[in-house]
Amino acid sequence: MLSATFRLICRTLPPRPTGCACRFLTRSATMSQSDGQLNTDLSVRVLMRTASMPWASSPSKTVWRKRVALEGPPEAGRVTSVVRYDPASRCVHPSRRVTIVEILARWIGYRRLLHFGRCSFPEHGHPDGEEILVLSGSWQDAHGDHPEGTFMLNPEGFRHAPGSKDGCELLVKLRQFGGPRREHRRIDTSAMEWQPLAGEAGVKIKNLYQDADQPEVMRLEAWASGTTVQRSLTELTEVFVLSGAFEENGDTCSSGDWVRLPAGRTLNARAETDCTVYIKSGVWQPQS
Repeated sequence: MLSATFRLICRTLPPRPTGCACRFLTRSATMSQSDGQLNTDLSVRVLMRTASMPWASSPSKTVWRKRVALEGPPEAGRVTSVVRYDPASRCVHPSRRVTIVEILARWIGYRRLLHFGRCSFPEHGHPDGEEILVLSGSWQDAHGDHPEGTFMLNPEGFRHAPGSKDGCELLVKLRQFGGPRREHRRIDTSAMEWQPLAGEAGVKIKNLYQDADQPEVMRLEAWASGTTVQRSLTELTEVFVLSGAFEENGDTCSSGDWVRLPAGRTLNARAETDCTVYIKSGVWQPQS
């Protein structure tokens, strides 16, 4: 009797999503871009203007992305992207039918039935970690609500099922926070005080991550209009423009632009307006 009831309920379910960011559906996910790699040469300067790039589909029907770097498999590689969640992107539909299916699924073991309709991504982990900066809006998971300005570092072993009630845009880096002794961090950057950067007039910072045992330094910087920022870079450095504009190497970089500079190069920027940037220096590489 129970088996017959279960089959009847299954026939009433909408089709499940065609893919997922997690490992177990990677092979069957629909690929939204070719297998070609993107900006894998770390020895050259790269400038990507995400504001003018088209949104590309993802394995979720309610999540879109603009990739600026990709190394490895399209749905399981090392990637940096701007990601957009549509409004009402949620992971469990709040209906009585879901409650019945959930009970049956857990008893029988069919966890795939827990995720359907306008689900963003089922619960999943992130091999080699995940880095998120909320650019606008807010997104949610079982750990809470994450509004604009939230910065998160999720190490391997951290699991969540993200969605967004009202929609959001994120800067997301996958497989770039790996290795041992990594800890989950969630920072409300809007609650932090700007601190002057010693030796650089017109520059203020909010330190987000620095560990003597790890290669990366991550922080927000505010550059006052007219400020010149000159730095000899000993590590690979990424700059993502959150607001305002600056000139670097003859290019005007404005909101949404992503610049990557190789180690050994000089950052030579001049703020054309007050501007805020996210800067990451250093890069974690998996052990070969």
